Amino acid sequence: MAISNSYPNFPSDCKSLLSKHLTKEIYEELKNKKTSSGFTLEAAIASGLENYDSGIGVYAGDLESYDTFAALFDPIIEEYHGFCKSDSHVSNLNAKDLNAPNPDVENKYIVSTRIRVGRNIANLPLGPAITKDQRDEVEKQASQALNSLDGNLKGTYYPLDGMNEEVSQKLIEDHFLFKAGDRFLEAAGLNRNWPKGRGIYHNDEKTFLVWVNEEDQLRIISMQQGGDIKEVFQRLTSAISKIEEKIKFSYSKHLGYITSCPTNLGTALRASVHIKVPNLAQNYAHFEEITNKHHLQIRGINGEHSESVGGVYDISNKRRLGVTEIQCVQDMYDGVVELIKVEKELALG
Repeated sequence: MAISNSYPNFPSDCKSLLSKHLTKEIYEELKNKKTSSGFTLEAAIASGLENYDSGIGVYAGDLESYDTFAALFDPIIEEYHGFCKSDSHVSNLNAKDLNAPNPDVENKYIVSTRIRVGRNIANLPLGPAITKDQRDEVEKQASQALNSLDGNLKGTYYPLDGMNEEVSQKLIEDHFLFKAGDRFLEAAGLNRNWPKGRGIYHNDEKTFLVWVNEEDQLRIISMQQGGDIKEVFQRLTSAISKIEEKIKFSYSKHLGYITSCPTNLGTALRASVHIKVPNLAQNYAHFEEITNKHHLQIRGINGEHSESVGGVYDISNKRRLGVTEIQCVQDMYDGVVELIKVEKELALG
């Protein structure tokens, strides 16, 4: 829906943070503003106006968006993250600071571990505002940096554009291939020129994966079977450090690593395990009590809004902004340790 030049009317059942915080006064204040990359309020709120069931409803087109449209973004960020305009974000990617010996050495509970971060290149627009040429430049820089990786990170970059059926099928089987974004990302302009300028890199061991120009320009992922959370984090931080030797990422002292979706600001990190807790699943209130205590989110095994299969759940950190990467992963680890302890107790009756 285009907002033309008048304040949008949200339906009464719309619960997005956009509908809550975009007052007529703020709309009038921001409607004619534009960032240096040409991003407007209309573009920032397009997804939330097309999808009234959005949780947030706004996307940034560049780092500047967070200042130019601060009257809208600041209260949304404060409500979602509990993070104020005057707060500063501090990063810590030193894996030595993480206290996380494997909580499940017998592999009875943790099926797999996955930690990812989103990154965008400094001095370029984000996905909603990027031009085709700029997106191609991101792919060029990213593929060169990734193809220079060595050791246990050494692997292959696969462009999505022109990918042959055999490679495509193999990546689908490995659950590595990403598709065009959903209707929320589509409305935000993140699917333009699909699949040009997009690609996937994975190492030979298939424990390290990078998506190029999906929602974020780089989505960097470390993963493996079992519960050695520290090993997964060490691989991730090592890769980030090596990529940063070639590429400067967009970062601000206030908001941390810059992403188009405000929910990912700060660490832009999601640390998760697939964990089998069938007994706890029967006592969901207790399950939620533990995860809430450790700032964790419960999802089904296929991500948000999906169901559990066989008592297996996806457990991940909720906090991203105003906490360090170490705190995010430690939240997840400490919560998992308690979940396993309680699951064992319930199994014994």
